Amino acid sequence: MGKMISFSSALTFLLLCYQERESSLTLAFSHPSSLTSKSILGTATTATASTNTPLRSQPTRKKHDSRLWNEFRSNDVMEGKASPMIVNGDGHSPKISDGKKTDETAASQADSSSMDPSQTSSLLAQESSVSPDSNKDFKDPTNNAKSNKPPFPIVLWRFTRPHTLIGSAIAIPSIFLLASPTYSSFFTLSSLQSLAYAVFPSLLMNLYITGLNQITDVEIDKINKPELVIAKGDLGKGTAIGIVLVALLASLIMSVTHPLYSTAGLQVALWGSFLLGTMYSLPPFRMKRHPLLAAFCIVAVRGTIINAGFYSHALSSAFGKSMGVMNCLKNDWKCSLSSLFFGVFGIVIALMKDVPDAHGDRIFNIKSFTVRVGQTKVFRTMKNLLTILFGVFGAALMQWAFMAPNLFVGARRGLVGCLCWLAGWSTRKEAKGVDAEDSVEVYDYYMHLWKLFYLSYLVLPFAK
Repeated sequence: MGKMISFSSALTFLLLCYQERESSLTLAFSHPSSLTSKSILGTATTATASTNTPLRSQPTRKKHDSRLWNEFRSNDVMEGKASPMIVNGDGHSPKISDGKKTDETAASQADSSSMDPSQTSSLLAQESSVSPDSNKDFKDPTNNAKSNKPPFPIVLWRFTRPHTLIGSAIAIPSIFLLASPTYSSFFTLSSLQSLAYAVFPSLLMNLYITGLNQITDVEIDKINKPELVIAKGDLGKGTAIGIVLVALLASLIMSVTHPLYSTAGLQVALWGSFLLGTMYSLPPFRMKRHPLLAAFCIVAVRGTIINAGFYSHALSSAFGKSMGVMNCLKNDWKCSLSSLFFGVFGIVIALMKDVPDAHGDRIFNIKSFTVRVGQTKVFRTMKNLLTILFGVFGAALMQWAFMAPNLFVGARRGLVGCLCWLAGWSTRKEAKGVDAEDSVEVYDYYMHLWKLFYLSYLVLPFAK
């Protein structure tokens, strides 16, 4: 056993020495200013003794074995945490820039004194060509990374997950128009003020929910969505936490402080989204790990909380008709049917989102529906469910068009019904040829569903 330990220790030491040797070689050739006449003369000794190959034509070593070590060492040198290493002629005896010499360095320099004068002058000429001025052509990788980093406003915009932010920005005005007694009543000053007071905190709450999900899924996102700003390194985790906390506090404060616009409906929408969004992402609840609980969160937020909450808020604050959230769901067919439609649509979007994320979810033991039943089955089921949803609501709207009190209302409902059928056809058409196990193809299809989601909210007010 003792011999095995000694052997493993020796092997570990040799591997470390090999990495040190590789890193020193790479650093010396990547930093011309670190070469001195002594190091060049030492290198020439080896070159003369073997093939008399010029210094620059010496074969370069492969870097993949010590790439991480080289990057670590190079960064330390550039930040002043370590001294640059200078390679001797034998290629594995580093010299530290503080003036201390190893025995092998001294030996190689002693051998260099026996070189031919013509060779010495040639090598010194090569050294003179590597002047300090050549450093101006050397680009610091650290500075390059900083210069390539997008400006903070762009990083913040990407952090918000813009497609979800746009969805919320379209949904709330559409719900207000749906709740308005007439279209003209929507364009009054009190209605627009109430709308603005609802939109701003809801966008902040959307930022909190999507931001929290990114903060808690950094390691998963490095596999599934490496382009996200935290996973990519464009936004620090501490900064992200500060952003979501400020957004959360501002949203919740606005929901309770205004005497007129802080209605029960707005409080249900914001506080309900906060609680379920937190439980969805944050331990110890982390409902996203459990398919049924995750589906409940999605239906509750996308269906009941957003649609019924802002519908109740619109009636109470803008149109002078006080009605609670549950009362709207039970007694107002416009509220109940829109909540049902977007609740089902929300399930489709959420489960379709998990299809391209299956690989990372398996690694981190996220038991989503996709991980449990397979990407192909979930993809096909969600495609068919959304097609049926559009088909059923399109048929219902066509029937209501014939029951309309006048031709104008009938034409509106009929047009929306036709658009529903068109959206159902688009759902199936865009799915053709999509490989459910190809993350890029599925993500493109997923973003197409978001476009249909926007369109559905845009035409919603014309269905009443």
